[in-house]
Amino acid sequence: MQEKLREHIEKTVPLTDDEFAFVCAHFTLKRYKKRELLIENGKSVPYCYFVVSGLLKLVYQDESGKDHIVAFAMEDWWESDFLAYYTRTKATLSLQCLEDTEVLCLALEDYQKLCSSLRKMEHFFLIKANDGIIGLQRRILSFLTANARERYDLLLKRYPALLQRVPRTQTASYLGVSRETLSRLSS
Repeated sequence: MQEKLREHIEKTVPLTDDEFAFVCAHFTLKRYKKRELLIENGKSVPYCYFVVSGLLKLVYQDESGKDHIVAFAMEDWWESDFLAYYTRTKATLSLQCLEDTEVLCLALEDYQKLCSSLRKMEHFFLIKANDGIIGLQRRILSFLTANARERYDLLLKRYPALLQRVPRTQTASYLGVSRETLSRLSS
């Protein structure tokens, strides 16, 4: 588990063995079963999650009870209800396992300690935050400027492995289309 984290971090910043041992001391490994919730709407958000194995979905449920998939997270991805995590407020999103999943959990206090104690980790998290902002901006722009076919093709181009693992109904929800429309797009 820890080697996957080290490989992930070292794609951005190199770490000595001592530095990596310090980093590891701030994470907790947890295992979840398919359909289990890591974050529940209305509850506190104690962690940001690094996905070691498995697949997660981040969901917003509107007032009518309809689920809207905000994001997926597979191996080597980070996920949380970041608004609630950083502001220590209640979650407005839910994070659920689509597969049995192993994650490394990072509490906000530990995130802050890593950033203040190890400049390399502060730089690492800055790069990850920037990547996340860019990804969200691309997603928003695709909803504003692209039709369903273009959004599907973009998802297929960027994350082909993800589409193999995500149920079609959930892919349709993520793209903002019906399952029937998705069937037409993927045929």
